Amino acid sequence: MKKSVLRILGVALVLAPAAVGFAQKKKPTEAYYITKEEVDTVNKQPGVDRTIRVYDIGDQHFSVGIIHRGSTTAPAAPAAAAAPRPANAQPPANTQACGEQVAQVPPGLSSGLYHAGQTEGYYIVSGEGMIVTGGHIVNGRTSAPDAEVTTTLNGPSCSGRIGGNDVVKRMVKTGDIVIIPAGVPHGWAEIKDHVDYLSFRPSSDVLTVGYEHPSLKKK
Repeated sequence: MKKSVLRILGVALVLAPAAVGFAQKKKPTEAYYITKEEVDTVNKQPGVDRTIRVYDIGDQHFSVGIIHRGSTTAPAAPAAAAAPRPANAQPPANTQACGEQVAQVPPGLSSGLYHAGQTEGYYIVSGEGMIVTGGHIVNGRTSAPDAEVTTTLNGPSCSGRIGGNDVVKRMVKTGDIVIIPAGVPHGWAEIKDHVDYLSFRPSSDVLTVGYEHPSLKKK
């Protein structure tokens, strides 16, 4: 009898950590809300890609952000991807070559990038522009570990120029939705005045649950 009790206690001790881990992974029991006023508040802040909040949806994290891109004819280049570097410039520190490496980059290619493990959904809330998707990255570089937009918001990424016969250029406007699977290059070829869009990003490990844009934090 004593041996049986000890055996049962031993099994319980072995299973206890797994049971605790299972118990800690609870499914959400409530919905999450982001008001228009909160979106507008974040969209007034400086920057391009601004995460509003990151939520726990059970088996994944889910981030929602508001992105603003100005005219591509403005003096400041949009931050959709790495800006072109002079031919003799040194690669950024802590990056590696990615995509197709060629000796001569064909003219007229748009800047762009892809995210290795992050899918994105866009809902255009104002403005319009020509988005470029598909193809492959030419003479790309991986994101540096401290690159905020690529590593903090989207995980490891590859930035460069978008080339290939399967590139798609399409005008999008207010009310349109774009879904970009992980690994698909994307960027903007033309933005007349501006384009603002909500971004939806499901991920298992990008950003931290509970993150909230500083402009929304209660004083």
